[in-house]
Amino acid sequence: MLVFRTASMDDLPGVLELAKESPVGVTSLPADRDALYHKIQTSSDSIAAEVSFHGEESYFFALEDHASGEIIGVSALVASAGYNEPFYSYRNETLIHASPGLAIHHKIHALSLCHDLTGNTLCASYYIQPQYRFTRYSDLLSRARFLFIANAPHRFADQVVCEMVGQTDDSGESPFWNAVGKHFFGLDYAAAEMHCGVRGRRFIAEMMPHHPIYVPLLPDAAQAAMGQIGEVSEVTYDILIREGFEAERYIDIFDGGPTLQSSTRTIRTFAQSRLVTAVLAQKDATPPAMPLLIANTRLADYRAIVVDAGLADDKVRLPLEALQALGVSAGEMLRVAPL
Repeated sequence: MLVFRTASMDDLPGVLELAKESPVGVTSLPADRDALYHKIQTSSDSIAAEVSFHGEESYFFALEDHASGEIIGVSALVASAGYNEPFYSYRNETLIHASPGLAIHHKIHALSLCHDLTGNTLCASYYIQPQYRFTRYSDLLSRARFLFIANAPHRFADQVVCEMVGQTDDSGESPFWNAVGKHFFGLDYAAAEMHCGVRGRRFIAEMMPHHPIYVPLLPDAAQAAMGQIGEVSEVTYDILIREGFEAERYIDIFDGGPTLQSSTRTIRTFAQSRLVTAVLAQKDATPPAMPLLIANTRLADYRAIVVDAGLADDKVRLPLEALQALGVSAGEMLRVAPL
């Protein structure tokens, strides 16, 4: 059984191996031991902190094979994106250029550097081993975060955003980055992503132009990549669209991938979740009726699984293996949502 849980420092070697496997573009999962150590430590500190509203906290999770102890995937939540430094995006805008004397009136598509999304809760660091893509476990790795939010909504913002990794070509280069960012930084796409993942985004404010970028002046390949997802984002995009997220006006400053947004309380898993009582299923009981996402209600030692279980009368009937994976006993409260 695969178990989604809060990460601990014991997971660092496994997380580092996953980070090395993850493709360029997953900025918040750099293959750097010190950076990953800091993420796990910050998560532990955030869980231990007394919190009355969302602030600088971040939470890092691991998906573990309960039998072997292998780390299968990771994901994270940042309570307030850009709490310590602005969270930059490009905002799609329409600028009007007009000359009454020449009877000319043009609408021009432009990109403006902004930090409008600063303060929103951010879904980040999602990566799962390829053989688990588009399975119930890839859903678990993403959606269990929303059950975590539902357990402690005061720790998170009213809006949740997620940056999708954009398109790259066969050589791994980003057409959008090559047309925009590379001119100002002199770094290729992979180096820029690593720099951002390890050192943060502060250098963007120091180097990127703050005047609008006129889209019609960009190469066709860069324009075509704007708002498009790369292969690495297909799983995450599919899950979040089913959760009710939408692409609004914002794209990523590196590769032009879309930024998805949703009101926290309208996220499908959050809205459909409810508290029920755990009951030990009897061997002669009616076979399980439905696949469910199930989580305990703890902050420290938070755990979630996906399992076929019977749900009725505000009780969920689980086999002993599932109760043990969740770290609970019969009679305790659990949060469930339909898979």
